[in-house]
Amino acid sequence: MKEITRSFTIELTARLKEKGALIQAVLGPRQVGKTTGVKQCLASLRAKSLYVSADNLLAAHPEWLLGHWQKALLLPTGSILVIDEVQKVDRWQEVLKDLWDNQNSTRLRVVILGSSSFEIQQGLNESLAGRYEILRVRHWSAAESEKLGVAFDQYLVQGGYPGSYRLMKNAPRWQAYMRDAILENVLNKDIFRLRPLSKPVLFRQFLEIIRAYPCQEISYNKMLGQLQDKGNVELVKNYLFLLECAFLYKGLEKYSRKEHLKKGSSPKILPLCPALCTYEGSLKAWRDPDKRGRLFEVLVGSILQQLPGRLYYWRERNEEVDFVYEGERTFAIEVKSGKKGKAGGLTAFVAQYPDAVAVVIDRENYSKFEENPEGFLELMAGGGGEKQKAESRKLGKKLKAEN
Repeated sequence: MKEITRSFTIELTARLKEKGALIQAVLGPRQVGKTTGVKQCLASLRAKSLYVSADNLLAAHPEWLLGHWQKALLLPTGSILVIDEVQKVDRWQEVLKDLWDNQNSTRLRVVILGSSSFEIQQGLNESLAGRYEILRVRHWSAAESEKLGVAFDQYLVQGGYPGSYRLMKNAPRWQAYMRDAILENVLNKDIFRLRPLSKPVLFRQFLEIIRAYPCQEISYNKMLGQLQDKGNVELVKNYLFLLECAFLYKGLEKYSRKEHLKKGSSPKILPLCPALCTYEGSLKAWRDPDKRGRLFEVLVGSILQQLPGRLYYWRERNEEVDFVYEGERTFAIEVKSGKKGKAGGLTAFVAQYPDAVAVVIDRENYSKFEENPEGFLELMAGGGGEKQKAESRKLGKKLKAEN
């Protein structure tokens, strides 16, 4: 497969060149190239390095981490120690804090990787405050996948995990790869092993339930009603939280400027890449225009949730908005996949929240959106130069005409 240098690798390389670099924590899903990207970084820096992984260890005791740290200290000053799947090591955060604080600040540069956001971020926050920076790695985008020969329409149905791309033309093999190499790995290594569950079968049922509701609102009680065992709302909330920590799905809250209404809302299920919608069932069924429209909405939502603000959905009576992004400004975002109508929710939302900016994302402007999401939203808000403002006014007239 053609080797691509992803943006996080370029950023990591720049950070490690800095004098007094902090611990670099590289977080993201399994099988999206975190390790490959870090090794590309090491090759470009040409520094001495030691790469170790705790992923397949049955029991990674603190002494394991100490031993590899001491091996790295034998390398020249400025060498790099990379610890993959660091969350598997018992008390890793405490050990790493002590080792980091006791070393000469220029002796070792340290990179840690992991595929469990909760376990690592909790450890960083508890013990390593002020000593680290986070680099978040995402599923592969449409533009990145195109460099590997994956057309947009193909990506829209099967995209996100580059290791699966060579199997795309063989649907049964592709789906088997997604189940066995991706989903089972995540469940067994990042959820069941690190966060033991009393009823793992129930968790798998929950996973199949939410997979059937991509970018759709579903109440916690409805989820409970479809589980083949007794449970409660807190149980399914915890299940959804675990899937979010494993970089698979996210539950979006309903937008409101009253905090208690957000917390009490039914979640909108957002898969974090298209392949997480289609790894079961017939791929031919996704040729249906409505289903493909749903996948396009998944794609847009997965990019929006990467931004530094907060992402929601909005619905009141028969009016709805696909996404509400709240950063420095509030953006009401409608995703259009070629079908008419449905933009009336934007008008209703902006009437209720006059400071919000209405934005439509469709196939025509998607590539600009993916290339620079924050810049795109600012452009739609009328920011930038005269050319950008003209494009924003043009979109506004188009939206008004459709309503």
